[in-house]
Amino acid sequence: MKDMDQKAPAYFTAESCDITEFAAHCAQSLDPQSVPLATEVISNVAVYDGATLRPMMADPDQRRGLMAEWAHLLLHGSGAFVIRAAYADTGPIDAATALYSDIIAAEKALGTAADHFAAAGANDRVWNSLQKLCMADPEVFARYFGNPLIEAACEAWLGPNFQMTAQVNLVRPGGAAQKAHRDYHLGFQTAEDCARYPAHVHDLSPVMTLQGGIAHCDMSVEAGPTKLLPFSQSYRPGYAAYRLPAFRDYFEEHFVQLPLFKGDAIFFNPALFHAGGENRTADVQRFVNLLQVGSAMGRTLENLDRDAMSRVLYPVLLAELDGMTKAEVDAAISACAEGYPFPTNLDTDPPIGGLAPESMAALFRRALAEGMEAEAFNVALDAIKLRQRA
Repeated sequence: MKDMDQKAPAYFTAESCDITEFAAHCAQSLDPQSVPLATEVISNVAVYDGATLRPMMADPDQRRGLMAEWAHLLLHGSGAFVIRAAYADTGPIDAATALYSDIIAAEKALGTAADHFAAAGANDRVWNSLQKLCMADPEVFARYFGNPLIEAACEAWLGPNFQMTAQVNLVRPGGAAQKAHRDYHLGFQTAEDCARYPAHVHDLSPVMTLQGGIAHCDMSVEAGPTKLLPFSQSYRPGYAAYRLPAFRDYFEEHFVQLPLFKGDAIFFNPALFHAGGENRTADVQRFVNLLQVGSAMGRTLENLDRDAMSRVLYPVLLAELDGMTKAEVDAAISACAEGYPFPTNLDTDPPIGGLAPESMAALFRRALAEGMEAEAFNVALDAIKLRQRA
């Protein structure tokens, strides 16, 4: 075992990826006996009945048993499951849809609507739909997100104290399909940045986030529900692989789709290869509230004012301290400035031109490279703070 571990790659790059090995992972079949609480398995996706599960939420042992089944399925199984009728009453869904539609119209009128995942006009997206719904109508928010099955799904993967975020995605007829990808965290990095993270961080990234969606309308396969590649989350170099043509071709040849109905919920491991489907209908507007749920443990021990630290450090490094190498300057920036651009406000800080907005550390390095004066650097920091405002 020790020799094998020594031969395992410390970093994953395109050269680490083997399509034959990937295909072997994806050729597995989900054993129905491994998901005894599911009502059926369709195309390797476990399907659960909300009416059957709801009474289990009142029994701690039954609830824990269900969560254990979901966790095993997401990590070691096919990586995805659907809860039919996750909402016994779809009234909160309809109320939220009406409010979100008003928000979409208002943001369009203000010219603030944006979606970097699709061509202009192909769909509508409401960033931070969680907070916007709460502020628009807290009673609707309470009934909509006060769903014990949604809570149990999140806790099954992330444990307690998880952090919910949500983004509405409305895809009109003719909306094109997305390309296969993995999701947040490493899925939101460029290939070059992703390759800088050691292999064990590639293993860590999926367990820090749960990906899900709440169906706000009935959607047939023709409407383009999420395309999934079961078992693909188990392929360790997948964050390096999903952009490669051979892997995307394999995805397109082997993905599965399940129709969803208003009030259904779908959850999957964010490392599962997936993509929004093409809306081939003439009249269905595919409306889903996407969930990106974060682990409570994705936080540092202390709160630091890195903005203030950067303002005092920048003029020192700009003066090119004698004896400091570029590597030493870079290390000082890494210790001082915030190197991660999330969480942010995607309405005002969209990742235009890339997968992520410019971080404080990236601005710091760019400013030094450009010889930006300290005053201008401070103005740029102010702009980042403004864009990231809650």
